Amino acid sequence: MSAEMLDFAGTVFNFRDAGGVATSDGAMVPAGLLYRSDALCDLAESDREAYAALGVRTVIDLRKQVELDRYGRAPQWACERWHNVPLNNPMWRHEDFSSADGVAAFLTERYHEAAVHAAEDIVAAVRILADPDCGPAVVHCWGGRDRTGVVVALVLALCGVADADIAADYHRTEHGTARFLAWRERHRPGKPPLEPYLASTPAEAMLLFLTELRQCHGSIEGYLTGAGLTEAEIAALRTRLRTDA
Repeated sequence: MSAEMLDFAGTVFNFRDAGGVATSDGAMVPAGLLYRSDALCDLAESDREAYAALGVRTVIDLRKQVELDRYGRAPQWACERWHNVPLNNPMWRHEDFSSADGVAAFLTERYHEAAVHAAEDIVAAVRILADPDCGPAVVHCWGGRDRTGVVVALVLALCGVADADIAADYHRTEHGTARFLAWRERHRPGKPPLEPYLASTPAEAMLLFLTELRQCHGSIEGYLTGAGLTEAEIAALRTRLRTDA
């Protein structure tokens, strides 16, 4: 799996391919089918050619309506199909963060909240990705780290990607955060530093989340089918996103 972030003229810092990775049973999730990103509303007109070369057909935007109202959606030219699937997870509270417990513990708890409160929303996003007509797709939220991280992690897990590789992909978001912070320093100097739980995505957080989700539901499949995803849809997702190595 490549850690390379795609460069765009607009302020999009965390766009990358989630594929190009082997599964535990010797298959592959090939590159070019599943991308993940921060908000695509900031793609610039000058990005059209480079973006078009990716062949993206479907965009799944996980942001809430208030975010769409304030910042807008991906440009019309960025996809044939645009889906808004807001994850209705609880708002984060700074007072829930404990420096003694650390960032990974805080993020793991937030991801479990999403798994509980936004289970049907997560299933809706996975269902779109399982559609045979979906084509190459981008999943994004605002920063492309938490809501996007949960959905992409569960999709990769369904495809048989090892937890360590899923967590490594999640951790790569820190490269995107560093790119954003460098841009902010140049264009908006004097901004306060990010809170620790917004500045880093430790692999441990995703490893804990996936492990504990299996402990609660028996398997990732068990969690998703319990929330409404069908076995046929899981099979369709695997058919679309897996190839023989």
